Amino acid sequence: MYGTDGIGEEEPLFRPYAVTGGRSEPRYHLAMETLISSMSIPDDEMAMLTPEQDAIMQLCRSIRSVAEISALLRVPLGVARVLVADMSDEGLVRLHQPQLSQGQPDLNMLERVLSGLRRL
Repeated sequence: MYGTDGIGEEEPLFRPYAVTGGRSEPRYHLAMETLISSMSIPDDEMAMLTPEQDAIMQLCRSIRSVAEISALLRVPLGVARVLVADMSDEGLVRLHQPQLSQGQPDLNMLERVLSGLRRL
């Protein structure tokens, strides 16, 4: 989501508030370790996606965490949360919320997130 200006410095191709409609928080809590996967949608609907939505759809062909999406798209975590939550509301992505058992995190999920972060 960043481009170069020819001098070697990176600058954003968009302003985060522009793609989130000025919102800095999603409509509901979305943990950074929440896993996201793309839904299958018809080609004509794919053509109507914003560039940010298209990038998230492409990334989430393999399950990714919200933190990974933020890092790979080089956008703030809050922006990634808002975009993903909106896409979930539109039926474009599926959220795989962590299930906590007796207050303990799912170790399998944590290992997947750690593995994904190491790949970055």
